[in-house]
Amino acid sequence: MAGVQLQQLVYFVAVAEIRHFTQAAESLGIAQPSLSKQIRTLEKELGASLFSRARGNITLTPAGEILLPLAKRILADVDTARLEVRELAGLVRGRVRLGATPSLCGGLLADVLRRFHDSYPGISLTVEEGGSRDLVRELTRGSLDLALVILPLAEDTPLETTPILRENLVVAMPSDQRSRRSPMAISDLRDRDLVMFRSGYDLRDSTIAACRQAGFEPRFAVEGGEMDAVLRFVEVGLGIAVVPSMVLAGRPRLRGVPLTFAADSAAVTRRELPPPPGLQRTIAIAHRKDVAPTHAARAFRTTLEEFVAEAAREQTLPQGVHYLS
Repeated sequence: MAGVQLQQLVYFVAVAEIRHFTQAAESLGIAQPSLSKQIRTLEKELGASLFSRARGNITLTPAGEILLPLAKRILADVDTARLEVRELAGLVRGRVRLGATPSLCGGLLADVLRRFHDSYPGISLTVEEGGSRDLVRELTRGSLDLALVILPLAEDTPLETTPILRENLVVAMPSDQRSRRSPMAISDLRDRDLVMFRSGYDLRDSTIAACRQAGFEPRFAVEGGEMDAVLRFVEVGLGIAVVPSMVLAGRPRLRGVPLTFAADSAAVTRRELPPPPGLQRTIAIAHRKDVAPTHAARAFRTTLEEFVAEAAREQTLPQGVHYLS
């Protein structure tokens, strides 16, 4: 890669995403022959063809498929370095690209963003909302500076994580629908219609895994939604859903029932057994190990940690959310 130029990678990524040389050249503001020449030079330098050009259809070769995520990551790192150098004069300008799960975006994150913006109005903020696995992938690729993810992560994930919050998981159901038992055990979900998140949500995987561990396959009334859609589906009575407790704030049409791994929730309800600890999940702030966060990203992290610590002291964290000091 020693002879590869950054501009060549920019051209390669443009063609790979648009899949058309002329349109890619137009988007870059250069002549199409110049673009084609730079791509040929890049292919010669790498010793492999990057595109298949059969009958006007542009597709990536196996070498191109390998290069694309690497090229995107290199360009993202260069962009981050450029911003970091500019920030040396002070946090007047800059950028923070943050990833967060929907439960956090709809909860305390808005207040953190407001505090940060008030302190650093010149720094642009971009928030990507998604499931934890999606955020880990984007953070690893260099598309995000920081992300709030769910632990544990895979052992080989190249990310550094710091746990900051623990939140309870509950069964969301319409407020006018009474649960036969409280708390509910995973086994109580057997033969109940569930509203399920789309693939990529850690809650989907953990709920399905817990049901299978209890010896049954969950039954879906509807699946594939984002957080707001799932909650709305529950409100209208399509089914129940396992969700973080904080997302029920401000939704009077929903109620949350604590969820446990108890073997016999009926015995717990009759007080024959002590209530087991509720199911919880841990939220951590993460960044790549091989790239130090920018000044702006570090400032945002400090703002987040100070806000959460302050909310914990003042007991204003959302219900079911606990600060990990």
